[in-house]
Amino acid sequence: MGELRKKVGKRIKEIRESLNIKQFELADMLDMEPSNLTRIESGYQFPKEENISKIASKLGVEEKDLFDFAHIKTKQELIELINILLNDLNEKEMEYFYKSLVNLRQMR
Repeated sequence: MGELRKKVGKRIKEIRESLNIKQFELADMLDMEPSNLTRIESGYQFPKEENISKIASKLGVEEKDLFDFAHIKTKQELIELINILLNDLNEKEMEYFYKSLVNLRQMR
């Protein structure tokens, strides 16, 4: 259940942010304490059944869209997918990829 909570929370946040709605604004629309929405979006709390409908409605999506998170990957899943892609690179492409990662890391 923990992984489902996290994915649903990420999905709610993703939709909310795509609509340029601030977290406190959505909490207000839902008549919910902002701290409760924070716990939902961070995966510490699963929304109550009645809140799933309210959240979907206020975000202008269907309830099922809150559970559409096939595109959301964990860090470990991303590492595995990147490794698969890396195995297909030739030496020159691998060197370019490495330099890009080094540059990205230096920009942080």
